Amino acid sequence: MATYTADVLRQFYDALYERYGAQQWWPADTPLEVMVGAVLTQNTNWKNVERAIARLRAEDLLDLAALHAVPTDRLAELIRPAGYFNVKSRRLKSLIDMVWRDYDGDLTGMFAQPMAELREVLLSVRGVGPETADSILLYAGGCPTFVVDAYTYRVVVRHGLLDAQAGYDDLKQLFEDALEPDADLYNEYHALLVRVGKEHCRRRARCDGCPLDRFEHDPQTSI
Repeated sequence: MATYTADVLRQFYDALYERYGAQQWWPADTPLEVMVGAVLTQNTNWKNVERAIARLRAEDLLDLAALHAVPTDRLAELIRPAGYFNVKSRRLKSLIDMVWRDYDGDLTGMFAQPMAELREVLLSVRGVGPETADSILLYAGGCPTFVVDAYTYRVVVRHGLLDAQAGYDDLKQLFEDALEPDADLYNEYHALLVRVGKEHCRRRARCDGCPLDRFEHDPQTSI
């Protein structure tokens, strides 16, 4: 990676942190709750996920054994607020069943596995793509892997650090080459990108007042 790009990404972090401060993300009480949220947040907003998780909590289902035992149709009904509830219930059951089958229901033991190997295991689970896998590794397991999402893509492409054809792995590598492998740093950086994405780097950019507005960028980039 060019030194210029690495320097810009570090400056982005400083500017975002100076404006927003610590984001205290991911909002969950346990690693299991993070994993549940990582599946439920696919194609929906976080408020809907919170409603679904609250329903699971009310039924004492934020427990690995309980999630393993609950019928898929019952789980689907409980997570209905998160949308695509039939699909997500199957995906969540597949993830929980993998932990139950391959790791005896022991999340601590699962996350003790080498990160690269565990990432491949997670990606083999139906419905777990790169963003979901990396979210689980970073936020539930404390593993130094950078999470990429639509906000990350918009910020990077609009600032000319990668072209619009860049894929998930390209963006992930961009950040991991620029930054030391530090889970806390990756956690905070991703959360800050989500914050600036929601407030400014939307489908139609709102650059006025953005902490990254002083950096060279093209807000007209259609992404």
